[in-house]
This record gives sequence, structure tokens and C-alpha cells, in this order.
Amino acid sequence: MSRHILDSAKIHPAIQETVASKNLDIVLEVQQAIASNKIVVVGMAQNPAPKRARKTLDALGAEHAYLEYGSYFSLWYRRNALKMWTGWPSFPMIFVDGVLIGGNSDLNALIESGEFAKMTGK
Repeated sequence: MSRHILDSAKIHPAIQETVASKNLDIVLEVQQAIASNKIVVVGMAQNPAPKRARKTLDALGAEHAYLEYGSYFSLWYRRNALKMWTGWPSFPMIFVDGVLIGGNSDLNALIESGEFAKMTGK
């Protein structure tokens, strides 16, 4: 699968550094968490879906790291860097062994199919 992203040759040299580094710190923080933890949930305050995902993981006894970035009222521009990096349009973003599995409903579908247990042993 290939995502469509603007080819760097189509980005003017004067803005390439801005494009490459804008809110890079948030992406690097998530990448570090993914490298250090089997399961990572990235969410935001006031959104019930990350809370449901974490509750589901807790019920399974699946240890996970949780990173929270702002709320509906703050940090949307920083969260946007994560959406552009992953291509995933919403929160939570759930990673298992460094693989983005989607959001809360996707987690539940993997659990119901037995795929989550194969991935995690939970």
C-alpha cells in the first residue's frame, strides 16, 4: 500500500526545512514510545474513544503506554503532525509492535477476530 504524499521535488527549496521539521518533536516522541513499548495508544483529552481503548486493553491485561496531546480545544495543530505522519485521520492511534492498527473500533475488530491475541498473546 502506498499513500499519496507530495513529492519533495514538488516542494520549493525555500520551505523544505519547514515542511520536514514542523512539529517534528511530537512525531519523534511517539516514535520513541513505539520503539520502547509493545502497545502504544495516542489520544487526546475529552475524546471518549481513547479512554474506551485503554479500558479494553486494561481488561485484557495488555500493558500499554499512553500519550495524550491536548483536547478538542488545544493542540490540534500539533496533533495534525501525527495525522500527516501516519495518514490516520482520528484518535486514538493504536500501535502494536510498531504497527498502526487503527483506532478503538479497529482494536475491537482485531480482538473479536482473534488477530489481536496472535499479535500480543493477550
